[in-house]
Amino acid sequence: MIRIGAFLVGLFFAGWLLVSFLVGAVAFVTEPPAKTVEHEFHLNPKHVSFSFDGPFGKYDQAQLQRGFQVFKEVCSACHSLKFVAFRDLKGIGYNEAEIKAIAKQWAIKTPDVDPKTGEMSTRDPIPADYFPKPFANNVAAAAANNNAIPPDLSLMTKARHHGSAYVYSLLTGFQAQPAELLKEFPDAKTPEGLHYNPYFPNLNLAMAPPLTADGQVTYGDGTKATVDQMSHDVAAFLTWTAEPKLENRRRAGLATIFFLLIATGLAYMAYQNIWADKKKAA
Repeated sequence: MIRIGAFLVGLFFAGWLLVSFLVGAVAFVTEPPAKTVEHEFHLNPKHVSFSFDGPFGKYDQAQLQRGFQVFKEVCSACHSLKFVAFRDLKGIGYNEAEIKAIAKQWAIKTPDVDPKTGEMSTRDPIPADYFPKPFANNVAAAAANNNAIPPDLSLMTKARHHGSAYVYSLLTGFQAQPAELLKEFPDAKTPEGLHYNPYFPNLNLAMAPPLTADGQVTYGDGTKATVDQMSHDVAAFLTWTAEPKLENRRRAGLATIFFLLIATGLAYMAYQNIWADKKKAA
């Protein structure tokens, strides 16, 4: 009886799921979802290539340093890198003295406690410190950015599909709303204080275009700092902040594949050697 009851209960739920599926399918065919402005005008990230693309790709340290300079001089005014310490910059080619100088000259001081009075104070960052946040708290961040809190960028390229290309596309994608959009969706005009960008999911974001003109940053290596170049460089740098061990991981993966190929070959030869006489006898 218990088995029969369990079978009937399972049959009931299976039938209910089938009916629900059929009802949903019929509703989708007879009343398809209405087109939305995001569905019609949201674009996938641009196709852009980086030195670290592919299984054998490697970071270009000169590009990473240029990207760090763009972050330092432009992005750090609003965005944080809370999972990156100054000493981590050794991974993009800076030596100990340079890292100390970068930390000491950082525009934002590090919160600290006065050991004598116990009161809150600030001090110059040191290499062991993580990059300071540009705002004291989320309320201050929202108040300075049209009520939107700028996200931390440490892991941004891992948090977005096609992360590196997404960052590049977003930075180079600010534009005026197309006339076609306003003609088809009159109520979809970008609200005051927001900025139209077809690479952002809902097309409008609070961040104003951060890279507005060529030469906004002066590169130390003489590279021409066009908007496209700066966007490309900072996207590469943010890929490194999210995956600083990318090259090591790929090397380990290739070594593992090579080892498995050899082990497979040895196992096959051992199999042939052990079972050769048995096959002849059979």
